[in-house]
Amino acid sequence: MSAILVVNSGSSSFKYQVIEMEGEEVLASGLVERIGEESGHTRHTTPSGTWESTRPIADHTAGFGAMLDAFAEHGPSFDEHPLVAVGHRVVHGGKRFHEATIVTPLVKINIEDLSELAPLHNPANLAGIDAAEKAFPSVPQVAVFDTAFHQTLAPAAYAYAIDKALAEKQRVRRYGFHGTSHKYVAGATAEFLGKPLSSLKMIILHLGNGASMCAVDGGRSVETSMGMTPLEGLVMGTRSGDLDPAVLFHLHRKTDMSFGELDELLNRRSGLLGLSGHGDMRDVQTAAASGDEAAQLALEVYLHRIRGYIGEYWAQLGHLDAVVFTAGVGENNPLVRAGSVAGLSEMGVAVSPELNEAPGSGARVISPESSRVKVLVVPTNEELEIARQSLAAVNGE
Repeated sequence: MSAILVVNSGSSSFKYQVIEMEGEEVLASGLVERIGEESGHTRHTTPSGTWESTRPIADHTAGFGAMLDAFAEHGPSFDEHPLVAVGHRVVHGGKRFHEATIVTPLVKINIEDLSELAPLHNPANLAGIDAAEKAFPSVPQVAVFDTAFHQTLAPAAYAYAIDKALAEKQRVRRYGFHGTSHKYVAGATAEFLGKPLSSLKMIILHLGNGASMCAVDGGRSVETSMGMTPLEGLVMGTRSGDLDPAVLFHLHRKTDMSFGELDELLNRRSGLLGLSGHGDMRDVQTAAASGDEAAQLALEVYLHRIRGYIGEYWAQLGHLDAVVFTAGVGENNPLVRAGSVAGLSEMGVAVSPELNEAPGSGARVISPESSRVKVLVVPTNEELEIARQSLAAVNGE
């Protein structure tokens, strides 16, 4: 029986799962956080229970040590479930990485070089890889890139209309993100509908605190809303999404805001938070229901942007079989789902109020039986997708 350890590493924490690949069963999951602080924290969960501990964790290598101690004390045993790979989420693969890749010294150099495009993520992802290599020196490490799924975008979809030579030199283009989630959901949607993925045209809405949309044609990403960075596109919890670039010039001239302050504004003080004072959609909805006009506007702007992207992507696809909601907000928020397709019934897109509001945890159809386009909720599973791609990479598939 073989297993994959999936690692999602941040600057001061990492999440992990061990998945037995024969039955795709999660054997254990956990979190190591507050790395570098005086008091680190570890949570380890198996089917038998959850255990937590507190101890100093100096760096990611020490964090992996804490994780291994949890496995040794609470299981499962790596002797009984030997690891065939450690799969790592890596946010930015640029245009170099089109698929999951076994980590080599050259791959690590490339991940580091791409850190200028994802300075908050790639260095942390690389720290997790380094720590895993020390903890499991004989196990292949596999990098699974958020951007890889979108490498099928045509030049017309990824090119920005600026000086071509400058753009190429500075690597300015659309890369897209949430690719691991979009790829998993596309496959899961086809499986649920009982149709070949190659025959389907769909729009996937990954709606969480970060949010993106993707037009998928025959299993290939052909449009996506995030751009060179995860800032472009939809209104998000704290990110602005699409914005006239001249707004930045105007703010700089009028307020003397620095580049760092403008970056902080658009990434951490905008979106739902900037419009309403609430960064969590649940809080926005509660405030809007109580009559808060700022929250009502924030919700309207959020949904207006989504509907616009649905129309744009339909035009690019030329035909539409399914609209699919996933991630935290997409899977759990009936109001957002209904609002996202409101007014689109003439295009064949609608939700059934009863199906949309009925509780559920698995893949399900929420559109009326008569709808030309299926509207679905399909839970994402990025960890499983990373595990599948990691196994394929070590098997040379």
